[in-house]
Amino acid sequence: MRSLSPWRAFLAVAITVGVTVVLSVLLALTDWAFKVLNQLHDAPTWFIILYASVLLTLTGGGAWIVWRLLTPQKRASSAPPPPPPTQEEVEKRITAGEQLGVDVSLVRQELAELKNRRATGEVHIALFGEISTGKSSLVRALLPNAEVDVSVRGGTTREVTRHTWMSTAHDRLILTDLPGLNEADGTLDTMAREEAMRSHVVVYVCDGDLTRDQYRELQALLALNKPMVLVLNKMDQYTSEELQLIRERLRERVEGSARIDIVAITAGGTQELVRVFPDGREERVVRELPPHVAPLAAALQRCIDSDLATLEKLRDSTVFVLASQKLDEALTTHRRAKAEELVGQYARKAVVGAVAAVAPGSDLLIQGYLGISLLKEMCALYEVPVRQIELQRLLEHSGRHVAKTLPIMLAVAGNGLKAFPGLGTVAGGMLHAVAYGLIFDSLGKAVAHTLETRGELQPAPAVLLFEEKLGEDLESRARKFARMALTRHVPTRDNP
Repeated sequence: MRSLSPWRAFLAVAITVGVTVVLSVLLALTDWAFKVLNQLHDAPTWFIILYASVLLTLTGGGAWIVWRLLTPQKRASSAPPPPPPTQEEVEKRITAGEQLGVDVSLVRQELAELKNRRATGEVHIALFGEISTGKSSLVRALLPNAEVDVSVRGGTTREVTRHTWMSTAHDRLILTDLPGLNEADGTLDTMAREEAMRSHVVVYVCDGDLTRDQYRELQALLALNKPMVLVLNKMDQYTSEELQLIRERLRERVEGSARIDIVAITAGGTQELVRVFPDGREERVVRELPPHVAPLAAALQRCIDSDLATLEKLRDSTVFVLASQKLDEALTTHRRAKAEELVGQYARKAVVGAVAAVAPGSDLLIQGYLGISLLKEMCALYEVPVRQIELQRLLEHSGRHVAKTLPIMLAVAGNGLKAFPGLGTVAGGMLHAVAYGLIFDSLGKAVAHTLETRGELQPAPAVLLFEEKLGEDLESRARKFARMALTRHVPTRDNP
């Protein structure tokens, strides 16, 4: 006789209990429904209608809430990226930058290079990718007569190298070999990215599935709507099944990108083999691997034949994006220099005002006026509109922190003044002058950083950064402002 397993016994008991509970609930609901119907039988019509309406509303509302909870919600689509700038917009920004004193020479050079390339009518193709993926070997395979330094060491290409290539359809192409990404600690990455943006077509070379860094770089180029050929090099290293899996994975990585083609090639090179003789001797043999780059050449020809005018338009668009980025960098550099100059000026004014203040409380009026003026000039520099009440709130919050830390600042300033023996009774006034210099130096730097990173004056983060900067390297900064105060102090007969 077969014994009953515990699991089957537990399942039978669970089913029995479940069926019993369901029947009990069903019978209870049936009993409740008949009781309600009997009570409503003699009720007035208006009450029956009202009761049915409430019942239907509650039932429908509850069902809708359950449906909303169980139905997967679509994520809110992110806002579309802004359109790329036009040449007129870039020129207008350049003129505005020049009026502010911004150095726009690099931006002018970018537009001049674009003008030269338009005049030649050549199609520029950039070989882009990480080090050791075989870009230089690929140039040699496409252009057998080109002088290309190919080495087993990673990162052979140290600069932008251009080669002229006549395609099978007799189109004049400029093939640009770029430094590999992450070469020389990334110092050449910017050069490679910028040249890729100047090109008509980007050949992105990889030798396997994309790494996180490769995927990020690829997505950045695709976001510019740049025509691209994704090349899987060294295909001879994989079996046909592995190659198919990698190709499918790469297609998933670029899903939704209309301007990209995926090809698998072999750029050639050498392969080291070990030959074993019958007597046991071994001999190392280096064998040349024949290149197989025809799929890439065909893909590039398709890009060129599709619509050369569109390639020109897309190339121009990405160059205007690059010029705009360089203009942003130039403006940031200009503002940082001006902000540092403003901070230095107002810190000196604060020190001089503290030294010159003679009437009780007059130093507070001077420093309050200087504080408002500093914040207004900073906001004007970063083109951030600001209200007077926001400036007052920032100064009030900063003042509360200063009140807590003033004894520490005065003590540190006193240590700094020890480096200047013989000050006598002027030391007391000097302490406050040094403290004011420290305050304005820290406040100005905090506000400048907040305006640059956030694009608006937010008192809370500005005060937090002010607190951090106020405690940085206090003693050496105190000595600097002590020297400044001493040069501004006018000795009298009673106070030499």
